[in-house]
Amino acid sequence: MARLVIVSNRLPSPGARGARAGGLAVALQDAIRRGDLWFGWSGQVTEETAKEAELASVRGVSYATLDLGTADYERFYVGFSNAVLWPILHFRLGLMKFRREDWEGYQAVNRAFAEALKPLLKPDDLIWVHDYHLMLVARELRKLGVENRIGFFLHVPFTPPSVFAALPVARELLAGLAAYDVAGFQTRGHLQDYLDCAQRICGAQVQGADVQHGGRRSHAIAVPAGMDAAAFETLATKASASAEFRRMRESLDGRALAVSADRLDYSKGLPNRVEGYARLLARFPEHRRKVSFLQVAARSREDVEEYATLRRELDRLAGEVNGRFSEVDWLPLRYITRPMPRSTLAGLFRMARVGVVTPLRDGMNLVAKEFIAAQEPDDPGVLVLSEFAGAADALGEALIVNPHDADQIAEAMNEAYTMAAGERRRRHALLREAVFREDARHFSQTFMAALAGGNGAER
Repeated sequence: MARLVIVSNRLPSPGARGARAGGLAVALQDAIRRGDLWFGWSGQVTEETAKEAELASVRGVSYATLDLGTADYERFYVGFSNAVLWPILHFRLGLMKFRREDWEGYQAVNRAFAEALKPLLKPDDLIWVHDYHLMLVARELRKLGVENRIGFFLHVPFTPPSVFAALPVARELLAGLAAYDVAGFQTRGHLQDYLDCAQRICGAQVQGADVQHGGRRSHAIAVPAGMDAAAFETLATKASASAEFRRMRESLDGRALAVSADRLDYSKGLPNRVEGYARLLARFPEHRRKVSFLQVAARSREDVEEYATLRRELDRLAGEVNGRFSEVDWLPLRYITRPMPRSTLAGLFRMARVGVVTPLRDGMNLVAKEFIAAQEPDDPGVLVLSEFAGAADALGEALIVNPHDADQIAEAMNEAYTMAAGERRRRHALLREAVFREDARHFSQTFMAALAGGNGAER
């Protein structure tokens, strides 16, 4: 059987795998098995980028980590990945801060990853590279003579040529993606945007979903990332019996809970969402004192000014909502900026009557799927979902909204709170079927079948 080598910017801690599982770890939990290798940045910043990876083995899985030097970290991660690729892939051209030295740093780290990974590879390994930080790893491995099958999956959105062409090195990045045997995207829309960019910007020959460039043929696919829905449902059931859950229930005093959980990021539409909740209370006063909204927005990238500005704006908005609508015995908005364990979130999702997932742009958004998996089927809550989340493609029975329209969010929340039990059950049954069908196993098996297909390797 072929060994799987996963390559990502971050990887689960070998000593506590899954303890703080992010979206990538959740999506890949069914892919990794005993004997496989996971390669990525250690999270450590040292004087110089390491030449060799440090190896550890936990429960039969090998983990190889590479320390980044200070200059490489600043240029590759803070600079090009987060100040260039992240905003442009989320349609935020005004926030893109391109510097030539950051592009050089991005290439240098992708090269360092390839050089440290090559000695660890076996001839029949299947290599699966993840996300926008590492678009050029295949290009660098090919330069080193690696001919293994290499796949790439983009967990964030892709953009059409009219947006992507604004990136000064768009052609080079697209040529790098063409060095992969398989390039994966969350939705058909993202896939088509990539094919259009490859043809119009890079000059590649595109036939169907095949891209030919630089003497290589690459195949592109669309497959939605998923999570272990059954495991999350079990986690939510257990959490609902906990003392923490009972305390939260008591604090609500019979009020219907709405929940949102996000990383504090400008792509998540958090100010729009808080404004939507304020419009709910203003336009539908019958909900006052009868509902409570919990927004979890875990801080991230606090060294980036745009994120610090966002946090200050949210602090102000949360204060305004509570100052305007609070009563002595009712706090309408609970706002938390620290991360919560998945078990706690699972319990909150199960308790909630409304889940509000309204990013301005998102590759998939597994929180939407987790909310559905956590619900009690006999008395489920209602999901309010942005049309610009990749999850909206499969979750059409949610209440789909344009997140730029605060009044639309308010109207959807009102509909969710007042929806009849029979309609809630009908919608939830269809949403649950979609979430359980397109789970983490479906994601990994579909991608791996495409990656292995070229040489008949088995997994």
